[in-house]
Amino acid sequence: MAPLIVCEDLWKVYRVGDVEVQALRGLSVTINEGEFVAIMGTSGSGKSTLMNILGCLDQPSKGRYQLGGVEVERLLPDQLAEIRNQRLGFVFQSFNLIPRTSALENTQLPLMYRGLSLKEQRALASAALERVGLKGREHHTPTQLSGGQQQRVAIARALVTSPSLLLADEPTGNLDTRSSDEIMAILEGLNHDGITVILVTHEIDIAAHAAREIVIKDGHVLSDRTVHDRAHS
Repeated sequence: MAPLIVCEDLWKVYRVGDVEVQALRGLSVTINEGEFVAIMGTSGSGKSTLMNILGCLDQPSKGRYQLGGVEVERLLPDQLAEIRNQRLGFVFQSFNLIPRTSALENTQLPLMYRGLSLKEQRALASAALERVGLKGREHHTPTQLSGGQQQRVAIARALVTSPSLLLADEPTGNLDTRSSDEIMAILEGLNHDGITVILVTHEIDIAAHAAREIVIKDGHVLSDRTVHDRAHS
C-alpha cells in the first residue's frame, strides 16, 4: 500500500493569553491508502489537534504534512479549501445537519460549488443516502430521524463527493450502543470499498472496529499497533 498521509515532526503551539500550549510535540506518523485507523487519547492529548491538521482545518506550527504526495503545510487557504472539498469527507459527533432541511438537501450541500446541475446533485445525494441505508428517507428532516439515522445522513454528506479519505471525530459519541454498532458497520463497509478511514475516539470498543490503533499522549505517539487484519477476515 502507498502512503496517503506522512506526518514528520509535527508541532502545534497555541497561545492562550501569556501561556504557550504545545498541543503537538514532534509527532510523526504514516498512514497508508486503504487503512482503517483509530486515534485514541485522553482529553488534551492532541488527538483532536492532529485530526484538524489531517483534515486541512488547521496547519502545524512546524513540521511536514504530506497528503497524497502534496506538501499541505505549504498551501494557501484557497488550496486547502479545495483539498477539503475534493479529497476529504468529515463526520462529527454532533451531526451538523441543517434542522429544517431534508436529508437529501443536507447531503447535496458539498456539491453546490461543483458546477453540477440540480438533477445531478440530487442523483448523487440519493445514491449516497442509499449507500448508508436511508433509501426512502430522502425527504425527512433531521427532527424526523433518529440519532443514528442523522449520523447516516452526515456520513452520506461526507461520501457524496467521493472522497479518498474519511475523517470521523467521535462519530458515535451521541449514539446508543445499537446505533453505534450500525454506524461502525457502515464505516467498515466503506473502508472495505477502498476509502481510507481515520477515526478519533476515546471508546475502546469503538476503536476495536479499526485495524490499527494509534494512541496519542502529550502531543506525540505513545503507541502504534495493528489490532487485526480485517482484509483477511
